[in-house]
Amino acid sequence: MPQAVTYIRVSRESQARSGLGIEAQRAIVKQFLDAQGIEELAVLEEVETGKGADALDRRPKLAAALALARKAKCPIVVAKLDRLSRDVHFISGLMAHKVPFIVAELGPDIDPFMLHIYAAVAEKERALISERTKAALAAKRAQGAKLGNRTNLAEVGARGHATMAYQADRFAANVRPIIEDARKAGAATLQDLADALNARGVRTARGGRWHPMTVRAILQRTEAAA
Repeated sequence: MPQAVTYIRVSRESQARSGLGIEAQRAIVKQFLDAQGIEELAVLEEVETGKGADALDRRPKLAAALALARKAKCPIVVAKLDRLSRDVHFISGLMAHKVPFIVAELGPDIDPFMLHIYAAVAEKERALISERTKAALAAKRAQGAKLGNRTNLAEVGARGHATMAYQADRFAANVRPIIEDARKAGAATLQDLADALNARGVRTARGGRWHPMTVRAILQRTEAAA
């Protein structure tokens, strides 16, 4: 029977908010391992704040999981990708250790390239939210500082729209490979693609669930940019 090392991570600031605590992660991974017929070699649990540089020296249990998996020549299984990290650079560094990682919610067949794509989408989603917030605050400041100055307000609004359009293009470009991967797996209709994105834990640019129209918008945006 194949084996795997389970890695579970919670952060003090996000555990309650996300609802993905230790027990929830254990349940997700156990269900996956049972379904795949994989024996759990060991479970390593880590409590980490998630602030600052997400280096391995701040994640000793993850480092131990890497060493154990390397010795046993088996993969490391996590419940969700963000239990490893929300940072693309850190995910890339983990791939360099030549230890396979399996994300239970994504299934057993996601290759390292797709893990990079998923991480990039999550990172871009956070950037989009940040940019929208900054643009809205800038517009309010401009409106409050120079009442009636329509030229200045229009300029701020135009900059905000240009920034959001650029970020939306980047987000769509990151999501498109996941859509193509879902198509290769058999998703044919817009509803199939929306279901596949939702099942894989990918969120829309606004952090919501996918629907046929939001998938179509991504396809149209990326085709227009091609």
